Amino acid sequence: MLAKRLLLTTTALALGLAMAVPAFADPVTIRIVSKDLLNSNPADVAHIERIEQALAAQGKEIDIEIVEVASAGYADKLTAMILSGDIPDLMYFQGGDAKIAEQGVLEDLTPWIEKSEYLKDALFPHNVERLKNYPYLLYVYPVRIPQPVIRTDWLEKTGLGQPETTEDYVALYTALAQGDYDGDGTANTYGVTTADNTNELDAIYNKAFGIETTWMQNAAGEVIHARVSDQEKAKLAFYAQLKADGLYDPEYITTPWDVKEDKFYTGRAGTISGSSMEVIDIYGGKMRQLHEGVGLTLLNPPKGPAGQGLQAVDVSKETRGFAISALSENKEAAFAVLDFMASPEGQLMDRMGFEGEQYTKTGDTYEVTDAMATWYARFMAAANWTPPVTWQSDAAQQSLKNIATYYTSDNTFVWPADYAADLDATENVYRSWVYKFVSGEAGMDQWDTYVAEWEAAGGNRLNEYARTVLTK
Repeated sequence: MLAKRLLLTTTALALGLAMAVPAFADPVTIRIVSKDLLNSNPADVAHIERIEQALAAQGKEIDIEIVEVASAGYADKLTAMILSGDIPDLMYFQGGDAKIAEQGVLEDLTPWIEKSEYLKDALFPHNVERLKNYPYLLYVYPVRIPQPVIRTDWLEKTGLGQPETTEDYVALYTALAQGDYDGDGTANTYGVTTADNTNELDAIYNKAFGIETTWMQNAAGEVIHARVSDQEKAKLAFYAQLKADGLYDPEYITTPWDVKEDKFYTGRAGTISGSSMEVIDIYGGKMRQLHEGVGLTLLNPPKGPAGQGLQAVDVSKETRGFAISALSENKEAAFAVLDFMASPEGQLMDRMGFEGEQYTKTGDTYEVTDAMATWYARFMAAANWTPPVTWQSDAAQQSLKNIATYYTSDNTFVWPADYAADLDATENVYRSWVYKFVSGEAGMDQWDTYVAEWEAAGGNRLNEYARTVLTK
C-alpha cells in the first residue's frame, strides 16, 4: 500500500509538471525493457545500434539503453521494478500492466498514434478495437491464436491426410502414438502436448464444441461464463478421453514452452501448437536443423458437434505489448522509436534481420538465408508493410490465412479492479478441476461439484456483473 501511495504521489507530481517539461530535444537517452531484448545477445545489441543510427540520420539523436529483466517470472519482476520507482521510458509488458495502468503510470497512446507518421497506418483491426478499450498497450502483430503443426513426413506416414473433424484428429493422434515414427523401437509418442495448461487445445477445439464466446447463454437464457456451460463439459470430457487413451501428454501441466518444443523435436509429441506465424517458422527452422529435409504442415481447426473455427479473439485489451511511461521526460523520443519501427525502413530491419546474415541483396532482388528461420521481430509486424521477398513457410503463411478465414471477436471486456480477486479465485478453481477431469482424478459426474465451487469462489459475482455489461 505504501508503494502504491508513493507511486501515486510521484505520478501526480510528474503529470502536474508535464506542461513545464520542454519538448523532445536531441540528444536524449531512453531506457527500454523487453523480455526478448538482452544486452547479452549480440544480435539484440546490433539491432538497437542500427536503429539509433537510422534515427540519427533523420536528425533524432536517441540513445537506447536496454534494461534487462530475467525472462523467468518476467511479468512479476517488471512489476516489482516499477513499484520500486525504477520505471523505464519504454516498457514491454507480458502481464501485470493493468495494475500499473490503474496507478496512472502508463501513457494514453491514442493522441500519439493519431499524430504519428507511420504507426497509425500500421495497426491491425484488432489493435484499433483494443486501443479503444485500453489505450495503454500496443502490440502490432497479427492475432495470436495457437494453431497445430505436425511433421509433414509423419503426416504422410499415417496415410490419413489433413484431419477435418474431431474424429479425424483422434485418428491422427492414435496413429502418431502407435506408429513409432521416430524409429526408437517404442511407441512412446503422444498425439499432442501443450504447455502449462489446456489453452492451446482450447484454441483448436472451442468452436468444435460450440464455445463461440467467453460469455454464453444457458438453457434458461441467462448469461454465464463458458467455463460452466454444457459445451465446456463436453469439451473437457473429450480431453479426458484423449488422455485416458494415451493420446494427450499427461505431463502437460508441468511442461513449460521450451520442454513442449523439445518433445516435438525429439519425437515425444506428434503435434504442438504455434501461437503465431513467426513461432511456427521458428519451429520449422529448428526441426530442419535436427532432421534434414523435414518440413511442417499446419492442421486446420476441426469440425465438431457444434461447429468449426478458431478460438474467438479477445478485443477488450492487449494482453502484451509496449507501453510508454507517463512519468518519462522523454515520451516523444520513446514514441519516435515506435513510430520508426512502423516505417518501411524500420520494418525491413525488424522483420528481415541483417543483410549478409538473414538475407542477401543483389540490386533490387532479395534472397533469405537459412538464418532467417530463427529471426524474429523485436518490436512489431506492421499490417501495411509488404516484404520484398516471401520467406515464411507454407505452414506459416497458411496460419495467417486461417486467422483471416476463421476470425471472430469475443465478447470479453475489461474488469473493474475490485473483481480481481474473483477472477483469480475462479481461474484457480477452473485450472484445478480441469486437471482433475483430464487426469482422471475426477469423473465428469462431478461436474456439478466443480460448478458449485467455481460459483462460490466468485463465479456468481462475475456472472452477475457480465449480465449488466452484455445486456446494455
